[in-house]
Amino acid sequence: MTQIQFILLTILFSLIQSEEQVRLERLARVFPYPITAESRRRKLQRFLDLPQLTIALIWFPLITYWLRTYCPIGQRLSIAIDRSQWGCINLFTLALIWQKRAIPLYWCLLPKLGNSNLSEQTLALQQVLPLLKEYKIIVLGDREFCSVDLGKVEARGKKGNYPQNALNLAPSAPLNLLYHSYKLSHRLTYRN
Repeated sequence: MTQIQFILLTILFSLIQSEEQVRLERLARVFPYPITAESRRRKLQRFLDLPQLTIALIWFPLITYWLRTYCPIGQRLSIAIDRSQWGCINLFTLALIWQKRAIPLYWCLLPKLGNSNLSEQTLALQQVLPLLKEYKIIVLGDREFCSVDLGKVEARGKKGNYPQNALNLAPSAPLNLLYHSYKLSHRLTYRN
């Protein structure tokens, strides 16, 4: 990344944090660059299409730095795995649960509508697990992710051990998968 691209990225991060809506047109309108709004929009669009701007090259180093700063090695971390569909957009996410907030670790758009499959879930976990290898991990998901085979993904990487069930992984494996046959929101209890 060139120095100019880095400065552009820094300005863009500042704008994203200060704006309520993160839409390209909105960002182009407030972007401090002495050209027309349409030219700023095209410039931002070209910038965001750069091959250097990937999750692995930009986001993962930030997450790694954040984890080293705020999470002691060996700490238990909760990771939420979820898929949301808005019309024709199908978004798959993995997020770190931290102080009642979800910090996105990995996300991708699925090329189809409906549920994700084991290979898509495995690919997403394989992207994130190297970042979390020094921590004990609990993966939380709803009924879409209730597959013992998904639990075997990490166990296979550790001494070839396979879990007996989804809640009892190999003792040496740092990943524990907690599956729920209900939506996480059903855990809330209401009192009058």
